[in-house]
Amino acid sequence: MDDQIHFRSIRPRIKVQTSLSPDDINQRIRALLSSEKATCEGQTIKGFATIYPPQKDQHFWSPQLTITVDELEEGTLVRGLYGPKPSVWTMFVFFYSAIGFATMIILMVGLSLWSLGNPADILWFVPGLIILLLSLYLVAYSGQKLGHKQMGILHRFIEECLEVKIEGH
Repeated sequence: MDDQIHFRSIRPRIKVQTSLSPDDINQRIRALLSSEKATCEGQTIKGFATIYPPQKDQHFWSPQLTITVDELEEGTLVRGLYGPKPSVWTMFVFFYSAIGFATMIILMVGLSLWSLGNPADILWFVPGLIILLLSLYLVAYSGQKLGHKQMGILHRFIEECLEVKIEGH
């Protein structure tokens, strides 16, 4: 089995159509989660599941796979989203928002000062905030790299449940 799974975005997604019913998928996930050879932990309810690495293997950057199951006329659509734990995601959204808000305020004040013919030295903070924003993106990207092996484990888990090879996007 290929140990290298290549994901092309910060929050990769999967999408696969199967002939299994939503109840069959739910039962397969539950069965594999409760089996002795389970490589993951998680919860599942009708139409939805969250899969994550075992508690003993988790660290700050550990990913989770959120799965939704929708019944279609011609089968079942399984969609998955790999991402950080909700607390990590919330932290990044907060920092992105705070940096964006600060940049907006500094630009408004600085451009107002400049348009009035006053010194607008405050505008020198804008490049620093942009660098901070890019640094935050690089931290998120490196965090994903730290959790990449666990993302592969989650990916193989859902492939085993659905008995199909899934391409990550």
